[in-house]
Amino acid sequence: MEPASADRTALELLVHGVGGATPEKMLNDPRTVRITGDDTAAVYRRADDVTADTGPGDDRGRDAPVPEAYVWSNLTSGNGTRALWLLLLPFMVVNLAHWMRPAARERIRTVRLYGLLVRLAALSLTVLLVAAACEVALDLTAWQCAGTPACAERHSWLGFLSPAVSNDGWWSLPGRRLALAALVPTALTGLLWYLSHRTWRAYESQEPLDRTPEPENDPGHTALGRPGFWYGRRLVARLRAAHTAAGLLTVAAAVGTAAVRQDRRPGGSALLAGLGRLLEVSLVAAALATVWVVCRRGRSEHRLDRSLDAHLVRRLPLAAFVLLALTLVYAGWDRPGWTSEGRLPGDATFGGLALAQGALVIALAVVARTLHHCPQEPAPPGSAVGSTAPRETDAAPADPVGLVSKGVGQGAAGRLDRCALRGLGGPAVALLACALGGVMSGGVSQRVSDWLDGTGTSLDGPPVLLTWQASAIPVLISVLLVLCAVLGRRTLLLTRAEQDKVVREYGVKTGDPARTRRIARARAMATLTDRAPLLVAVTSTATLVLGAGAIVGAFSTGKTPVQAGQTAQPFVHGAAQTAQALGSWLIGLGFVLFVTWGRRAYKDPSARRTIGILWDVGTFWPRAAHPFAPPCYAERAVPDLTWRMATWTRATGGRLVISGHSQGSVLAAAAAWQLQPSDRKRVALLTYGSPIERLYGRWFPAHFGPAALAALHEDIDCWRNLYRLTDPIGGPVRLSGDDCGPQVDREPLADPLAYGRTAEHPLPAPILGHSDYQADPAFAQERELLLGRLRPEVPVQRV
Repeated sequence: MEPASADRTALELLVHGVGGATPEKMLNDPRTVRITGDDTAAVYRRADDVTADTGPGDDRGRDAPVPEAYVWSNLTSGNGTRALWLLLLPFMVVNLAHWMRPAARERIRTVRLYGLLVRLAALSLTVLLVAAACEVALDLTAWQCAGTPACAERHSWLGFLSPAVSNDGWWSLPGRRLALAALVPTALTGLLWYLSHRTWRAYESQEPLDRTPEPENDPGHTALGRPGFWYGRRLVARLRAAHTAAGLLTVAAAVGTAAVRQDRRPGGSALLAGLGRLLEVSLVAAALATVWVVCRRGRSEHRLDRSLDAHLVRRLPLAAFVLLALTLVYAGWDRPGWTSEGRLPGDATFGGLALAQGALVIALAVVARTLHHCPQEPAPPGSAVGSTAPRETDAAPADPVGLVSKGVGQGAAGRLDRCALRGLGGPAVALLACALGGVMSGGVSQRVSDWLDGTGTSLDGPPVLLTWQASAIPVLISVLLVLCAVLGRRTLLLTRAEQDKVVREYGVKTGDPARTRRIARARAMATLTDRAPLLVAVTSTATLVLGAGAIVGAFSTGKTPVQAGQTAQPFVHGAAQTAQALGSWLIGLGFVLFVTWGRRAYKDPSARRTIGILWDVGTFWPRAAHPFAPPCYAERAVPDLTWRMATWTRATGGRLVISGHSQGSVLAAAAAWQLQPSDRKRVALLTYGSPIERLYGRWFPAHFGPAALAALHEDIDCWRNLYRLTDPIGGPVRLSGDDCGPQVDREPLADPLAYGRTAEHPLPAPILGHSDYQADPAFAQERELLLGRLRPEVPVQRV
């Protein structure tokens, strides 16, 4: 079968955005055929187009491309096990912090230090989650409740663990109770390992195109173009082994600490005391080895690294498991006169973790500021980054406190600085990840404590620090409510200001006030996305201050806020009572909502798709910091797109436009970076509703910064971008035209297409916002221009 002639062959590869889409909707045809791929991600065509570019007699002409749809929604919202990913939310957030570093090409060691600090913060989150499971299973349940007759009688299923209820049965010894309860956090660690390993086989094992790396001496080079960027299986395997070992060692430490403390008391067994010291030394040595594994190696992106460090991946978790087993045997040994009193030493554990996380975040902030102030490479000549006029609706309020500068502060090389939070986005997000982990840990502990101790008098409850942290939540929410009120007022003022602009732009003299108000409100609401740096800055700052206050209060008093405030002024005591009660209630409510949402997502595909939208944004990046984070779907999607574009262009010699909406535009750009330079020159890029500069360029400047986007514009044949002022996600790319093609951004599309009823729109046109860009006539016009540019022998009017 002879292929169609290259001058008549054209392909439009459509890539959907967040939330997914069906191939029938993307291709506007109920009859579609999967031509390559599987049930997880695949490329579809209309049934009539299956052989359109390979069979004889193709009469479509150069202006009628064959449409293909790449559907990847099942990568983030497939089966019911996706509901378990809710447990991994803090891990996903801290993994984002790794990719938020500022761009600094000349400070390689500083960049590596940044990655190392994020990996250590991620390791602390694993320890925190497992420690919370130990707090629930070992301290609250096996140690406190089973050791208290009143609590054990209320919960008959704990009777066999209670000395009073079971008449000193075999399992009633404190060490044996702890050993049995240790199965819960051990099972949690095993579940995390299973989820990571299972998704690793499905995602990281997909190899991208193996090609020769391009030289990195050009200022616009980005790591997204390196051959091994989307192939992180070696690092994920190493980190998975280290984090699994850390979880098992945390369980061993929680069980062994109580037994060692008992053996060191006067009258304790000298033999057991010696074994306890030996066990402590072994645990410390294993912990140091785990930290060394995390620190030893980062990502290898310059080539496809197929090594797996098989011995390390197997032996480190196995050694930790053996130490855990020995600890359980040691703790379960008979110790006459040993009773469970008070709490396990959880205050020191959670306090130490909080201090370590705070120190890591502060160090990360120092490194990030250092990178941000490094001399930056200028964008390639002619890129004119920032020359595109800003969105009219966000020109003034998009950066209300200067958190995202708009050229006011020039970098050392004259580069416009649009980096979110002036380079501190990564540390701020890492802090929020630690806070989220603390809230989840405290919430579970507080709810289980309230459930076990119905009267609130028989148990000592969770560590004091967790109670202090919970008491800070109402204060944090109050701060956020004030911020929301300020943003709401500014949005209202902006809505009023936009009404005059709407009337002028549509050329109506006496328009419908309600219609005008709806359009203006949609534009004003769309600018809230540009206030995200302010929200993150306020939240992270308040979290840092309140967290530090909680640590000081817990360690200085050793009491809960209510107990510590008993001798204070009545107002202070009342405020402490209110904060502690509200904090406990809010944590309980959040825990219930969390479980309910997860249960609903497990059973309901629509709810699971909602969770998938969150993962669409949060799991684009590879798992470079935390191996238990939800898997990176781009490690499957980007190679899929790259293979499809490369093989099609080489087989047909035809023209290809890759058309990406929303998150699909980010995938399309990442796939274009992975092509060989010769293939890249035969591809045009059409993006619409794209967050590639508005979100990714600001929050991930090292990879989607101005120089990188300008280099992509130069490398591919042509790039056009569509956006609307009513779109809360998409925005301009801000690259001007020059010898490498026309200006990327088209003028903002009208939304709605018509203000009132017209001959073309006899019914009121809807406000589309982020959706249905293909319904705008501008979409077909831009696609035609791109296809025309891909034919050098046919003159095309430059835009």
